[in-house]
Order: sequence, then C-alpha cells, then structure tokens
Amino acid sequence: MFVGQRISHGPVIAVLLSANLLLVGCGLGTVASPNAGTAASPSPGTVAPPGAGTVPAPPAGTVTTPDGGNLPPPTPTPTVAPPSGVAPAAPSREGNAAAGSCDGTIGATAVDEISVPAGATCTLEGTSVDSNVSVGPDGTLIAHGVSIDGDVEAQGARAVEVTNSTVSGDFQLQEGGSSTVTDSHVDGDIEWQGERGQLTAQGSTIGGNLRADSNSGGLTISGTSIDGDLECQDNNPAPTGGNNAVSGDRQGQCTSL
Repeated sequence: MFVGQRISHGPVIAVLLSANLLLVGCGLGTVASPNAGTAASPSPGTVAPPGAGTVPAPPAGTVTTPDGGNLPPPTPTPTVAPPSGVAPAAPSREGNAAAGSCDGTIGATAVDEISVPAGATCTLEGTSVDSNVSVGPDGTLIAHGVSIDGDVEAQGARAVEVTNSTVSGDFQLQEGGSSTVTDSHVDGDIEWQGERGQLTAQGSTIGGNLRADSNSGGLTISGTSIDGDLECQDNNPAPTGGNNAVSGDRQGQCTSL
C-alpha cells in the first residue's frame, strides 16, 4: 500500500454484515468484530438441556471419603432363619445359681448358699455350696455327694442327712428330729443337742469335736475318726457304737466308744 492511497471499505463492511445476519438467523448469536476481544455470548432465551452440567446425588447410605470420593453403601449381612420346626438355641447358663431358698432338688451345680424354709424338703445331689446351709423348723435336708464351704445349721428341723459329702465348717443341730453323717468329712465340730430322732455318725472323719447332749432318739457312733474330743452327756437312751479313733478325750457316756 502506498502512502496517500485511498482504500475503499465498502466490500469489507458488507461481508461482516452478511455474516452477522447469517449467525443471528441460525440462533448462534453475534460474531464480535475482529478487534473487539470478546467471546460470543449465547442468544437470549436459550435453555440448557436437562442434566447438563449437574452431578447426580450419591445413593442413600453412600459414605463420602475425606478427599471427596464416594464409597458404596455396606452390604447388609443376610439373616439365616432356623429350619422349620427348630426352636432357637437358648443361651447357656454356667457359673453360680442365685442364692435363695430350696424346696425341691438341686443337682450338680454351684450355688452361693442354701436355705431350707420351714416345712420344706431340699435334696442336694452333687451340689457345690459356697457358703452355709440352714434348715428351718420342720424342714428336711438330704445331701449326697455335696461340697459345703461353710456350716450346716438347723433349729427344730425334721431331718438332716449328709452322705459322702464334705462340710468345711461346723455341723450344728438343735431341738430337731433325726440326723445322720455317713461316709463324710466335717472340718469343724459336730454338735447334736436336744434332738428327738435317731442320730448316727458312721464311717466319717471329724476335724474338731463331737458333742452329743440331752438327745432322746438314740445315738450311734461307729467307725469314725475324731481329731478332737468325744463328749456325750444326758442322752437317753445311752449312746452305742465303737471302733472309733479319737485323738482327744473321751468323756461322759462315750468313754467306752
């Protein structure tokens, strides 16, 4: 181009106007002039298609991680129903049974203590008792193969029978009926006082004394080892028996036993 030369812009303007009209007619907006520096804007009234530019929400139960990711919801553990006609297994019960009264039979289990109510009958079979056994008036205790870590006490009981058992404490009965201690071990004393039934100590070991006073139903002591004294007074009829080993003194009606 030479200086001073006149340039006609008529054709250029005509081309630009033609291009703008073509784009408007197609709904694409207006093309900016070459030197405007702006991008074309969308035509007014244009609606974005559904879902365009949106992020779907994660499924329910999805866990979002700290970095913005999503973990799938945990898979539930299936429940297996028991076969038809089969009842669910009951939870096992082991250890000590509850302490309380006994009117019936208790088998080979461990209990804290035993109380036989008045007039009741308690049978212990292979039972382990962690404390005392007490028998109320007119009550009955039958113990076989039992371990008692305490005393056996009775006031006015109908009968107390202990066979092939161990008593860690004393065996004390007063003003009751009959009583037997057979093939058993008593760590403490055996005391029978004012009993009205038959009393028997046979084939047993006694860590303390055996005392029998003012009993009226008969008393037999035989084949028994006594680490303490053997004392018998005011019993009617007089005690019978023999073949006993007594480490202490033999006194009163039991001198010859």
